[in-house]
Amino acid sequence: MRVSPATTQRLAVACMWLLAGITFAVLVFILAFILVHGLPHVTWSFLSQSPTSMGREGGIFPMILGTLIVAGLAVLLAAPIGVATAVYLTEYTRAGRLTAVIRFGADCLAGVPSIIFGLFGFVFFAIALRMGLSVLSGSLTLALMVLPTIIRTSEEAIRAVPNSYREVSWGLGGTRWQTVFYVVLRAALPGIATGIVLSIGRSISETAAVMLTAGSALRLPRSLFDSSRTLALHFYLLSREGISMPNAYATASVLIIAILALNLLAYALMRRFAVKVGR
Repeated sequence: MRVSPATTQRLAVACMWLLAGITFAVLVFILAFILVHGLPHVTWSFLSQSPTSMGREGGIFPMILGTLIVAGLAVLLAAPIGVATAVYLTEYTRAGRLTAVIRFGADCLAGVPSIIFGLFGFVFFAIALRMGLSVLSGSLTLALMVLPTIIRTSEEAIRAVPNSYREVSWGLGGTRWQTVFYVVLRAALPGIATGIVLSIGRSISETAAVMLTAGSALRLPRSLFDSSRTLALHFYLLSREGISMPNAYATASVLIIAILALNLLAYALMRRFAVKVGR
């Protein structure tokens, strides 16, 4: 018995909607479960105080500050290198072996598990360079992790800029550098910013690499060479060792809200970039 193409199309669409609905339902269930158990314990004192008794009591202020420092420094180090690499690949070279090797290397780095980055950072930054378990070691390791994301997203954003923008700039006497800096990068800025925001979200949610490089100190870091604990690592340690599940759920809730806010910001920038390019 032969099935008509229209019936096949309707069945395929129904299956896709069903699978998408299941995925969305699982996501909502996980988020709701964590937020229901964690949000009642998120108070101003919890956000502004330091932890006591290894995290059984007190708040998560040092973890919030440590997360901002580690993730912010990582993106601050990776963003200029990633954007410059994307500009080089798209504006200053032609397709060849060198560009193929760079893109292949970036794709390979993007697929490396985070624990491998953590082991590399521990051996190279913490031991070989004698940085120890510190904010700087964790930031450098996370910078290597998010670098492929920034390169690829920036490259695609720059490629999406119409060639007519470049031709107009050249026709008015602009140099290649002026065209890239004042025309191409300005038009591609929302897409580049999207990749950077996504990299910040990955840095904030990372656990394995930070545990092996930044350490897990509960105190506020006084310098880049002090150890610090991030929110993701704090949640992991509280839940794994059974120190305080209410505080673990509350920490996870704060982390989820922060990552959701970053993802919404990235989505808004992406939509703005799509509309701008469509014009």
